[in-house]
Parts: sequence; structure tokens; C-alpha cells
Amino acid sequence: MKKYWILILLIFYGFHASSQIHDPVKWKTSVEQISETEYHLITVADIEAGWHLYSQTVPENGPIATTFTYENGEESFKILGNTSEEEGHIVDDPVFKMKIKYFEKSTVFKQKIHVDKEFKTIKGFVEFMVCDDSKCLPPTEVELVFNLVEGTTQAGQNLENNTVDNNQTNKLLYGMVPEDIQLTTNTSVEQKSFWSIFGLGFLGGLLALLTPCVFPMIPLTVSFFTKKGDQNKSSGVSKALLYGFFILMVYLILSVPFHLLDSVNPDILNEISTNVWLNIVFFAIFMFFAFSFFGYYELTLPASWTNKTTKGENAGGIIGIFFMALTLAIVSFSCTGPILGSLLAGSLTADGGAWQLTTGMAGFGLALGLPFALFAMFPNMMNALPKSGGWLNTTKVILGFLELALAFKFLSNADLVKRWGILKLEPFLIIWIIIFVGLALYLFGKIKFPHDSPIKKISFPRIAGGILVTCFVIYLASGFRVNKETNTFTSLTLLSGLAPPVGYSWILPSTTTNNLKTFKDLKEGIAYAKQVNKPIMIDFTGYACVNCRKMEEHIWPLENIDNYLRNEYVLISLYVDDKKDLPEDQQIEVNRVNGGTRRLKNYGHKWANFQTQFFKSNSQPYYVLFNPNKNEVLTEPVGYTPSEEEYGVFLQNGLEVFEKQIRR
Repeated sequence: MKKYWILILLIFYGFHASSQIHDPVKWKTSVEQISETEYHLITVADIEAGWHLYSQTVPENGPIATTFTYENGEESFKILGNTSEEEGHIVDDPVFKMKIKYFEKSTVFKQKIHVDKEFKTIKGFVEFMVCDDSKCLPPTEVELVFNLVEGTTQAGQNLENNTVDNNQTNKLLYGMVPEDIQLTTNTSVEQKSFWSIFGLGFLGGLLALLTPCVFPMIPLTVSFFTKKGDQNKSSGVSKALLYGFFILMVYLILSVPFHLLDSVNPDILNEISTNVWLNIVFFAIFMFFAFSFFGYYELTLPASWTNKTTKGENAGGIIGIFFMALTLAIVSFSCTGPILGSLLAGSLTADGGAWQLTTGMAGFGLALGLPFALFAMFPNMMNALPKSGGWLNTTKVILGFLELALAFKFLSNADLVKRWGILKLEPFLIIWIIIFVGLALYLFGKIKFPHDSPIKKISFPRIAGGILVTCFVIYLASGFRVNKETNTFTSLTLLSGLAPPVGYSWILPSTTTNNLKTFKDLKEGIAYAKQVNKPIMIDFTGYACVNCRKMEEHIWPLENIDNYLRNEYVLISLYVDDKKDLPEDQQIEVNRVNGGTRRLKNYGHKWANFQTQFFKSNSQPYYVLFNPNKNEVLTEPVGYTPSEEEYGVFLQNGLEVFEKQIRR
């Protein structure tokens, strides 16, 4: 397992899918004469960096193997043995759960033949499948030409230059032509995501202000600037404003290294987020945070850090103010660290990578620095601030209970990925009920922690908070009601993305992907969607697609996503590696997007051609939201999206566009 030493790095990941035609393998052929009657037919595959090509021998139920066929119409040559291949790499694939051999960068295949008659060329075909870390391409067939006289030739294009009536073909196969498709440009998904991250960061900063580490610093710091600026009030205010700005800058600076990391390897953050053992580490860390908030021990950074920044304050001027802000960030870490880490770990999504980290940090730093500037500008407002007291520790303990609940979210993530069956829906809800019952008892004064002040009379805010938490406990208990339609427990909207999916249950398990109604024929699915007046999600997938399985097994069953796919969309899954033969009237010649022609032989060919012709993409998974009444794409399609929030926003955005079109 790779070691990642920075906590916040373990929280974020980034991936951005784009619509394009990928062609990562270039084929070349040559001939090596062994004797007067024997030759080696040599095929070289040049593979782009980051992609891998599978071996000719792949275990059953694995990815599509590389396969060579050679045309021998008049039996003018004999195939001697099997096509040989190089050593390659053998890995334990975690999704297929088998050892799989593949090639990177470049590889060579050789086929020995015996020639009976004199002739110049031999034709053949190679069918292959390639993948990278986030997507796979459908099985592709390329024509090979071996020139026994001239030697090396390029491969990969058909020699025929047939003209195919694409419109007539597309109408026959799909009931539409690419020109019928309208693309709706919509950027609100990214904007909404970043604004929500900024808002959550700002909320976290406000919570940090109400802790014993930060709140008492407000009057002390503001008093320092205003008194120091008695001779020139505007100077004191400007320094306080600069101090607040530097607090914001400190948190923004923390995100800078992650932009460098994200540019070097964007997928490393994705790898981290899906790592089972790191989710277990998160669980342990947040349990540690929780008991720190309860007051059993203090969480602090090394004292040497504080000493160095304190010395920097003596520099005076702008540099001294910056070190004052840095000192505040360090000494308040025992309160701000767990809040910031918990908020970001629970809220940030995939799209945007390090920029989401910067956005969250900006919201947090702004909320933390703003009061220092405001109170310096309007010192009379200080009189309205409540005095420090036991309520600060109460706030800290409440945050400890929230940390404790969040810890089990990460343990649940690990359990879901590994399917251990330990933290299914029932035990998860029971644990959360126990945690929030404990919080309610604490607010009602029945439980005490080390730093709590004696309670002579329970205040109204504590009573109101206790009642609110009790209502939430009742809401959690309602998750054990049975939904008769799905024969599962009732999903809880407020716990979407936090609790395990309702199908992941001991008592009422769901053995399939939530028993979703799925069409595998495009025309049939479109006809049904028109009948029920719902939008379509076209799912370009593959039986041997690794990341397709990850989405279907780990994202689709989540409560929020399941609701969209079950109730709001008609799901059409088109398998680009389906080897079932097409009816003879559909086995026709079509133009390739990048030149040449090909004959559609099976359903995989048909759906791969549909994806490339209509949506200019050939990677899987690939999700297209579609209005069947107008042949209109509702929002920008996406690929592999291992984030519930981002995928949920994608589905919600498409639904909103569809509803607007209905009202027109």
C-alpha cells in the first residue's frame, strides 16, 4: 500500500471525463522469412502511455482477450502453432478477482506459417480491448495486411473504400441519425458544486469561531489592533483588515501543494479515496478527534512551530501581521483541525480536484478571519458578543458527538467496498441512534465530560437542542420501516451518502443492483420512455469494463442515486462488448468515425458504433441523459464518476432541464 503522509490529501480526489474518440493502439505488420517455405507474420502494437492491451489468454469472465485470425481462402498457406506473444505483466485484478496478463508501451506478436503457393500478401484481423485506469474501450477489430514481398506495412484501416449511406443505416439500426441529436450546454453542475463547497467551508469556519481555542482570541486581538492604533484609528483598522486577510491566505496556501500533485497525477486522489484501508484510517482518526473534543486529551501541533511563528511577529509591519495570523492557525489547531478535516472529508466530491480543496479552504478561512476585521472596524459591536464560559466547551462536546457519527461513515465505506457485511444498514442505524441519544442526554444534563462546568439550571438553548436531537433520533428509527414496493427498509433522505444503501441489509437484502428496470434495446427503451414521459439515461457499458462494475456496485446502489435511476429515469444499458450475433439484416457495413468502414457483426459492434457516431466518444462507462421526445441531450455526458454527490448533481441537473422542456 502506498503511504500518504498528509491527512487532508487523503480526503480529495479528482477525475474529469471528456467526450472524444480514443485511438491508443497503432498496429504495424512485417514479415520475417525463415526458409523458402516458412515465414513469421509479425504484428507490432504501439500502445500510448497509460493504456494497456490484454493478452491472448484471459481467464473466463475476465476482459476481452486479443485475438488474431488469418484469411486463407484457397488454403494457400498453413498456420503452424499458435500466435506467440511477449512476457508482459501479470497482475491480480481487484475487480475481476483473477490474475490477468496485459502489455504496456509496445509488444510483438508472431505467427509461423508454411506457404504452399507463391503469392504476395496475406490478410488477417486482430480484435482487441484496451483500458486505462479510468475507462475501457469497446472491442475493436483492425485489418492486418502482411506483404511477403515488401515487408513492413501500416495496419488499422480497411483497404476497401466503400461508400456507405450512414443516414439510411442509422435509421435502420437506431431510428435516428446524428443530426437529429441536440446538445444542451449546461455548466450549472460545476458552479453549484463549488458554491456548495464554499458554503460548507464557511459554515465550518463559523463553527470553529464558537470553540474555546478561537472565540476568546477575538476581543484580545481586536483590542490589540485598536489600542495600538489610538493615534491613528484608520491605521489600526487597516492592520486588523490585513490580519483577517492573512488568516484567509494561510488556509489558501495550505491547498497549493495539492494543485502541483493534481497536475502530476490527477488519478492519485481517486486511488486514495477508494482505498479500503485508508477509510479505516479515517475511522480511527475521527474517533481520535471525537474524544479530543470530549476533553480527554488535547490535540496540539509541535510547540516549536508556535515558538518560531511568535518570533516572526516581532518583525513588525506586514510580515509581523502575517506571522500573527499563522500563529492563530497553529494554536487553534486543536479545535479547527478536526472541524476542517471532518467537513472536507465528508463533503468534497470528485469533479474539480484540488480546486475544490481551495474552495473549501477559502470558505473556512473567510469565516474565521472576517470577525477580526469587522470588530476592528466597528468595535462597539464587541459589546454584543457573549462572554466566554461553559457554553464554549458545550459547543466543543457537541462537535465531538458529530465527529463520532462521521467516523462510522468511513468504516461503512470500507465495509461497502469489501462487502464484509459487518456494518450493514441495521447496525449503522443502531450506532447512530446510540450516538445521538447520548448527545440528547448530554444536552439535558444527564451526561458530563471532564471540562464541563456545573449545571445549576438547564438553559433554553440546551433544552431546545435536546428536543431537536431527540426528533432526529426518532427520524433515524423510522429507517426501520419496511418499504413494501421494494421490500427493503425505508430510505432516509437526510442520510443520503452517509448510511449504507437500503439493499445492503441483514434482514431485507437486495441481491441485484436494487432490482432496477433496465432495457438493453435502444428502440424499446425509447418507446417506453415516451409512454411514461420520463427522461432516459443511456448507459454505455461493457461486461468486461472494470470501472463500469465499480459504478454499478458502489455508486448506483446508494440511496440517492438509486432513487433517480428507479423513479426518475428510464435506464437503457448498451453493452459494447456483447458478442451475441446481430440479425442478418443488421449485419451491414458502416463508416468509421476516423476513416474506413467496418461490418457490424454483433450487438457490441452495434452499440459501440452508436456511441462513436452519435456522441463522439468510445470509452466506457459513459452516461448520456436524453429527452426521447426531442432527441435532445439534457446535459454534458459524464464517464467514470466515483462520487455520489457529483453523480447525483449530474442526474438532478438533467432532470431539471427535462422538466423545463416539458413546461415549454
